[in-house]
Amino acid sequence: MEYKAGHLLEKIDFPKDLRANIKETELPELCDELRDFIIDVVSTKGGHFGASLGVVELTVALHYVFNTPYDQLVWDVGHQAYGHKILTGRRKIFHTNRKYKGISGFPKRSESEYDTFGVGHSSTSISGALGMAVASKIKGELDRQHIAIIGDGAMTAGLAFEGLNHAGVENSNMIVILNDNCMSIDPNVGALKDYLTDITTSPTYNKVKDEVWNLLGKISKFGPNAQAIVQKVENAIKSSLLKQSNLFESLHFRYFGPVDGHDVNHLVSVLRDLKDIPGPKILHCVTVKGKGYQPAEVGSPTQWHAPGLFNKDTGEIIKVVPINPQPPKYQDVFGHSIVELAEKNEKIVGITPAMPTGSSLKIMMEAMPDRSFDVGIAEQHAVTFSAGLATQGLVPFCNIYSSFMQRAYDQVVHDVALQNLNVVFCLDRAGFAGADGPTHHGSFDLAYFRCIPNLTICAPMNEEELRNMMYTSQLENAGPFVIRYPRGEGVMIEWKTPFRKIKVGTGRKVRNGNDIAILSIGHQGNYALSAAEELSKKGIDMAVYDMRFVKPLDEIMLHEVFAKFDKVITLEDGCLMGGMGSAILEFMVDHGYSSQVKRLGMADCFFEHGSQEELYAEAGFSIEHIKATAKEMLKEKSSGKFMVG
Repeated sequence: MEYKAGHLLEKIDFPKDLRANIKETELPELCDELRDFIIDVVSTKGGHFGASLGVVELTVALHYVFNTPYDQLVWDVGHQAYGHKILTGRRKIFHTNRKYKGISGFPKRSESEYDTFGVGHSSTSISGALGMAVASKIKGELDRQHIAIIGDGAMTAGLAFEGLNHAGVENSNMIVILNDNCMSIDPNVGALKDYLTDITTSPTYNKVKDEVWNLLGKISKFGPNAQAIVQKVENAIKSSLLKQSNLFESLHFRYFGPVDGHDVNHLVSVLRDLKDIPGPKILHCVTVKGKGYQPAEVGSPTQWHAPGLFNKDTGEIIKVVPINPQPPKYQDVFGHSIVELAEKNEKIVGITPAMPTGSSLKIMMEAMPDRSFDVGIAEQHAVTFSAGLATQGLVPFCNIYSSFMQRAYDQVVHDVALQNLNVVFCLDRAGFAGADGPTHHGSFDLAYFRCIPNLTICAPMNEEELRNMMYTSQLENAGPFVIRYPRGEGVMIEWKTPFRKIKVGTGRKVRNGNDIAILSIGHQGNYALSAAEELSKKGIDMAVYDMRFVKPLDEIMLHEVFAKFDKVITLEDGCLMGGMGSAILEFMVDHGYSSQVKRLGMADCFFEHGSQEELYAEAGFSIEHIKATAKEMLKEKSSGKFMVG
């Protein structure tokens, strides 16, 4: 399918074309064309949607005013960067966005010089832009501008405030643009949201602020002394109008706004003024997520964050309705099961850092709002908050995506494991996360958690196992407990089974065999089982063991395996270095076994985006790769008994 650009957008391959070929009076029309192009592509190819529509005018204004890529834009998260990608040389290949071997859904330094900082996790833009600004100062590039564009949801993370705190004293030449639309993926929470709402809804403040800004802007052109006077007067007036307006100025940032983030001509005028003001500045832009596409504006912002395919004319989201019943997603099994458990155990509480819908904790938040908490984009706080709850006898289920948990590693070590507290970490999106790519793949959790004392670490092969692991984790004296599970559907249609305690550190044999053994962890065990069934048709008899626990290992079962098999495969949807396969090799060496072991999992590299099946194949642990590995290991025995081929 060919995606046609409007007559203005067609003139732009790079921002220099925007600055050279588009008149300022044409900018509103260009914004309409850019918005239409995003709608055309995303409606048929999928991807993030509402966030990029909300910053179309801001994107155009930034590239129109600033000399990009010399002036450096740092986009936070990247959900809002589709317009940026289209204007910076990727319009003709934008239809490959988030597709296997296509362009990334996030800014990526190796993809374009206009992507100045790779992003995927939120709240990094201010620190990254400050580093660039300081580097420019050191190199003598005093005319270079550095602009961080951060959403109000991303401002809830501690890292954003750490960056603001440092930037205020560095006095570097940088602008922070606060894109305020009251949304992360789900609605924003916390006191910062209330503070920003106070600013944007104070009519007295906004009326006087505009008048004062216009007046002082004229005075400030009379030199540095006048600028100092202007800033003092401006701060005094802001403080008298709204006491809270000192939040950013107390960190030595000059605050401007709020401004209408959808008035592109006004944004151009404001940004030109800000270029001439030295030091750190914040521009507060009020935007609407999904702006310009009526179904997204009036519908659920959460749903339109990444709606999948949809009919752009009617706004109907296209959902494929299967003929037969399908297994549920693991996240939904978690969401329903925690409510069941909490009904039986009044000590259970739920915590998520800004992902109630994605993690399905929203089910508990609706059923038990007083026992479930969205703490904002703040994984470190989520973990230590959970630890505090646990010290008082509660059992927190802290649900965090596997890759996001990396941001709270110290808190797990220091605040949970060291104190041996019964916090249950439910790691969603463990393993390959699909089209979100390397910033979101849950590659490392088995390795980075396995070395921490006191932790129990497990992964379910199916929905029943997930329920039983959750049940086991909240029993008395369970201690710190980690349960990892992948993105997507399980394998059981009838999944709502009675809860049953699992003995910690026990695996299970799920298929007998005599020729070779495969030891798997988590959902990939279903791939091992399928491979074994197909191999049996070729005369290869493979035993399948579901380890269930990486820590502690089932040593009794491992002794059984290595006493019987001289050919063993390990299988995991995680990094090989330090993962389950490494744990089994350590066991084998420690106990003097000498079997041949082949580990299947993620090699020591970062994998790009694609469907999970495409990435399993690339990493070498699809069903076909499992079969090929077993055949290769048994090759020397192929004469006679085995029909390898």
